Amino acid sequence: MKQTNIVLFFIIALCVAFTFFQISGKEYLSNMSKALIAPLFTVLYFINVQERSRYFMLFLLVFSFSELSVFVEYSAVFGKLKRNLVYVIGNSLYIVAYCFLIAEVFKTINVRNVLKNYFIHIIVLMVLSIYISYVLLTIVNPRFTYTEESLIIIELVYNIVMLLLLMVSIISYFYNDNKKTLFLFLGSICIVFSEVIQIAYFYVTDQDVLNIVQTLLFVMAFTFFYFQSKVKNKKVQFFA
Repeated sequence: MKQTNIVLFFIIALCVAFTFFQISGKEYLSNMSKALIAPLFTVLYFINVQERSRYFMLFLLVFSFSELSVFVEYSAVFGKLKRNLVYVIGNSLYIVAYCFLIAEVFKTINVRNVLKNYFIHIIVLMVLSIYISYVLLTIVNPRFTYTEESLIIIELVYNIVMLLLLMVSIISYFYNDNKKTLFLFLGSICIVFSEVIQIAYFYVTDQDVLNIVQTLLFVMAFTFFYFQSKVKNKKVQFFA
């Protein structure tokens, strides 16, 4: 319990520090503060969860490594090429992390039954995801130059994987209708909205309130993901 309380204290302290530094205009310090939040949730997971899921554990570890890459970026003066390299490696790690989380969600469903009972839902969600990916790409694309096509591809794949996570978590909740899949669904919604607001902050308008809101959603997402890791997947039987 002591260890848990200490980790929770540092998570809250980092959130407060992030907000203070963001409002003060010290963006590099706010970014560093935020970068430590996911690793602390990972520590919390290893402290309190005994029956660990391989895929969820890998999600937390890979995501944490990607978050910590911000320290590499600020450790020296980067040229454009090096910054692009950090961007590619960091976002590639995020993509891998989300793929592990998608694999975790897939463990909660029977694919054959889902395709049979939720085929229309899947089609609608796929169309919506494609449209959202297109809209996000139209926002991001003008900020990249002709020589940075690889970065656009990374951004596109990132958005597709992120929206795929949301789609499968929604289907999983429809299929299971229990606490575990509800927490996964809520966490996925928070992480997707956090990413969308972050795109607005980076590419539309750099207002502090947007970055603060997206970080709040980010913390809520990992809170829900942590809660789901402590709950077993028990499918509700309505007609037993």
